[in-house]
Amino acid sequence: MHNKRRRRIIARVGWGLLILLVLLIAGVLAWTQIGVMAAEKAPLASAQANPNITIEDAPEGIVLAPADGDSEIGLVFIPGAKVDPWAYVAILQGIAEEGTTVVITRPWLNLAFFDLRGLDAFTSAAPEIDSWGVGGHSLGGVRACQLATDADALVLFGSYCATDLSDTDLDVLSLAGSEDKLSTPAKIADARPLLPDSAELIEIAGASHASFGDYGSQSGDGIPTISDEQMHATVTYLVGAFLSR
Repeated sequence: MHNKRRRRIIARVGWGLLILLVLLIAGVLAWTQIGVMAAEKAPLASAQANPNITIEDAPEGIVLAPADGDSEIGLVFIPGAKVDPWAYVAILQGIAEEGTTVVITRPWLNLAFFDLRGLDAFTSAAPEIDSWGVGGHSLGGVRACQLATDADALVLFGSYCATDLSDTDLDVLSLAGSEDKLSTPAKIADARPLLPDSAELIEIAGASHASFGDYGSQSGDGIPTISDEQMHATVTYLVGAFLSR
């Protein structure tokens, strides 16, 4: 009798833990789909109408390329947490215009740390390109740091590494926003020792965390004082010059 009772108790506890686990997984999955920040329609429409680039919704991601097909450099770009990948098309279009093929990834469950794919899962979108950089915004930048040893360069938008790259010879460009209240310039500076000595850190005056994409305002962020047009031009200039040198 005691053995039967013990088995019933163990079975009930086991089923209870299983139900809790299922509920936890379901809750996490639901959370990743709720509150995804959508791309703003006007900037995206403007980029889609740009005759100087092509935009392909490919299996590897959203691929931006110069319309003349003359591209020798590639950039894999990873979105921030729960941000629609299309929100980065407008700010990255200028880089594509200048000759860089850009692949904007679609992170699994809208969160970069759930996406375990290697860099080649994205560079396969343009196999003719030999030189690839990797970059990302916010949490996407943290993931980009993890993939950076397979790339030729690293670009960070309002982000910083949790991976130690200080002993590498990687080319790094880290862009911060003076009004960013999430990945603040101070936080980015504190993580500076994880980057190579040659890494270039630039603070963009007036930029907030959400200025690095086109998805509207973000909770907890600062208020930008730079216009979207100025921000796009600044990013195009800085990243374009960095990747082409």
